[in-house]
Amino acid sequence: MDGFSDFMSAALPWIAIALLLAIFFAREAGRKKDQDRREEYGSEGMALGMCLGVAVSTAAHVNVGIGMMAGMVLGLIIGSGIEKKSDKE
Repeated sequence: MDGFSDFMSAALPWIAIALLLAIFFAREAGRKKDQDRREEYGSEGMALGMCLGVAVSTAAHVNVGIGMMAGMVLGLIIGSGIEKKSDKE
C-alpha cells in the first residue's frame, strides 16, 4: 500500500495540471471571438487561490505544490463564475 501512496503523491500534481489545462482550453474554445467577450476574474482568482493554497498547505503541513495547484484550480473555477462590470454600462 505504501507504493500506491507514493505513486499518488507523485502523480496527483500532474493530474491536476492536466485538469486545469483542460478546463482552461475548453472554456476558451467555447467563447466567441468577437468584441462582445465576457470579462471574468479567472486570472485574479487563480492568483489569489494560489496564495491561499500555499498558506493553507503550509499551515496544514501538506505538500506546498499540491496546495498551490488546488488553490489555482479552485480560484479559476470561482473567478470564472464572477463577471466583471464594464465601464460602458
